[in-house]
Amino acid sequence: MMKQILVFNLGSTSLKYKIFGINQDNKLKLLRSGGFDNIGEGKRLTHDEAIKLVIRAIGNLTHIAVIGHRVVHGGNEFLIPTKIDQISLKSLEKYNRLAPLHNPYNLLGIRSCLTYFSNIPNIAVFDTAFFRNLPLKAKIYPIPFDYYKKFGLERFGFHGISHKYLAETAAQKLKKSLAKLNLITCHLGGGCSIAAIKAGQAIDVSLGFTPLEGLMMMTRSGDLDPGIVLEIQQLLLREDFNTYKNAQDLLAATDRILNKESGIKGLAGVDDYLKLLRIKNKSPRAKLAFEIFIYRLQKYISAYWGILGKADAVVFGGKIGSGNPITRRTAIKDLKFLKKTKILAIKTDEELAIAKECLRFLNL
Repeated sequence: MMKQILVFNLGSTSLKYKIFGINQDNKLKLLRSGGFDNIGEGKRLTHDEAIKLVIRAIGNLTHIAVIGHRVVHGGNEFLIPTKIDQISLKSLEKYNRLAPLHNPYNLLGIRSCLTYFSNIPNIAVFDTAFFRNLPLKAKIYPIPFDYYKKFGLERFGFHGISHKYLAETAAQKLKKSLAKLNLITCHLGGGCSIAAIKAGQAIDVSLGFTPLEGLMMMTRSGDLDPGIVLEIQQLLLREDFNTYKNAQDLLAATDRILNKESGIKGLAGVDDYLKLLRIKNKSPRAKLAFEIFIYRLQKYISAYWGILGKADAVVFGGKIGSGNPITRRTAIKDLKFLKKTKILAIKTDEELAIAKECLRFLNL
C-alpha cells in the first residue's frame, strides 16, 4: 500500500483532516477527508476527543509516513516547515498570545499527535513563513527601533499557506511562471487578508504583528487608530473600575473586544457572512457592515496595485472570496483600473499545501 500523509488543521471550534496517498511518481492523491465543527471546552467534543475519533476512523495507521499541521504564528524563530518535538513545541507556546484565536488550538493538535503517534514525525507548516522575506520597508513599524531589535515587533503576516497556494494555482491557470507574475491575492473568510506578490515573492500583506491588522474581519476589527485602543481601555476603567483590578484583566478585556466582538459581529450583530448577505437589505447595520467590508477591501486592492505598478490577476480565495460571487463583483465593479485584469476565484486547499510541504520533508 502507498505511503500516506495525514494533515490536521485545527481552529478554535473546528478540526479538519485529510489523508493523501503518495503514488509512484511522487504525486499526492486525496484518499480521505473529514472533520468536526462546534468543538472545544464545554462543547460536545474537546479537540483531543475529536482527534481520537479521527484515529479510530482511520484504523490502520501503519502507512502514515508523516503528519502535517497548520500553525498560524511561528514568530521570527520558525521560518520553514519544522519537525516538532516536545522541546520545539514548548518554544512555540510563546506565540500563543499573539494569535490567541489560532495558535493554542494548532498546538493542541500537535500535542495530541505527539502522544498518539509517537513514532510518526509531526511537521508544523507556518502561516507566517510565506512572508518571512518581506522588504524592511513593509516589515518595520514606525515605533522606536528598539522594539523591533530587542522585542521582535514586526510585520509577520498570516494566511501564508493560503496566499502561497492561491499564487501557485493562479500561475497554473494563467499558464505562466509564478516568478514572472504580479498578483494581488485575497484570503477572505472568518479571518481576512490581502497580499501583494511581485515576481512570485510576497512584498506586503495586510495582517501584521498579530492577525488583527488590515481588513475588517468576522469578529476582528482590522485597521484602527491606535488611540482607539487606548480610549477603549480608558472607557473600560471609567465604566467599571472595580472589574479591572490589574493590568492583566484590562488587557484581557481589550483583547476580547478587538478579537472576538468587533468586525462584522460588532457592527451587524452577526458572525455568519451568509447571514449578513441575507439581511443586508433589511438591516441598516448589516448594510453598513457589508459596505465597510467592501470599502476596506477596495482600499487595499488599490494600494497594492499602486505598489506593484500593475497586477496580472486579482485572486480571491477563502470561503467568502471564492464562494458567493456578490463580494467579488461588488469589490471590483468600481475599480476601473482592473478593467483588463484577470479576476480569479480559487478554492483554497490549505491541507493540500501542507501535504506538499510534508512531501518535501520526506524527500530530503
